[in-house]
Amino acid sequence: MATFEDRVLYQGDPWVRVDTLPRLLAEGWRRTLMDGGVVSVVRTPFQWSMGSPVIEIETGGYMGDVGLYVPEVQLPEALVLLGFDEEEEAGAESGSSGAEATRAEDAGPGGGQAG
Repeated sequence: MATFEDRVLYQGDPWVRVDTLPRLLAEGWRRTLMDGGVVSVVRTPFQWSMGSPVIEIETGGYMGDVGLYVPEVQLPEALVLLGFDEEEEAGAESGSSGAEATRAEDAGPGGGQAG
């Protein structure tokens, strides 16, 4: 399983990881978040992807585990949209409150690049 940071700076803003999950499931969650007005980004071991890469999925691109991130300010909304209860939300917030953000640009190959 790929390992992703819980909190990162992406394009200058703090983003938090909602979960690490298979690419197809993450893309479904992204659709739910988008329909609810929450911005999200997926991080593969190779790059950041802000747009839904339908062509990549159809052509058999990377389909392993990815990190699903949302802006920190939208985390409560994202958790509600995805059906997480308030106890899980409180645990996620307390777990990231003292953590220092990792710069996406310093987080390995393709870091900080959407696309």
